[in-house]
Amino acid sequence: MEIKKAMNNCTGNDAKESSSSHGRAQAWQLLTEWTQSESLRKHALAVESCVTAMGEAEAGRLGLAGEERAAFIELYTMTALLHDFDYERHPTAEEHPFVGVRELERLGWPLELRTAILGHAQYTGTPRITHLARSLFACDELAGFLTACALVKPTKAIAEVEVASVRKKMKDKAFARGVNREDIVQGAAELGVELDVHIAFCLEAMKKRAGELGL
Repeated sequence: MEIKKAMNNCTGNDAKESSSSHGRAQAWQLLTEWTQSESLRKHALAVESCVTAMGEAEAGRLGLAGEERAAFIELYTMTALLHDFDYERHPTAEEHPFVGVRELERLGWPLELRTAILGHAQYTGTPRITHLARSLFACDELAGFLTACALVKPTKAIAEVEVASVRKKMKDKAFARGVNREDIVQGAAELGVELDVHIAFCLEAMKKRAGELGL
């Protein structure tokens, strides 16, 4: 696939270019046009909260500031919002995320964003080279699992979810059985962080946006 061959050409300029022609508002509009399911929209927002926090941390590590920092973080935000935007219409492994990525390419969305979206699905065989791609993969399944952990609480509040209870639920194969535990573990490993640290990081990110997430 041409996008895979070109992925090594991704640079910081990709993020700068995206800020002028595409932004968070456009990503949300595209998501809502393609996705009517409230739960899928909430999942996109949950992943966005985690991946954006990853972008903020990475921007800080790189010493980015001003417009460069803003564009860098927005690329993470847009990627998270759009990672499953085609799923409702094209839920099979034969089509998702390939159909969505082709549409994103047609609309001129950044290559790094498209490559990361391909990489979040293991079966595409797309290497996760960038921190953005690794962040999306690491946060996708985990955000869904943390949401499930919150929804079984009497208050359905993410504020009541703790790392220890998440780890316990991960061992319960009957709980949220649609969530791939191996991807969660592998995602943390690819980021080079301990699993408990990764869970705590994403929990904190989701708690900050609990109202928006309905949690």
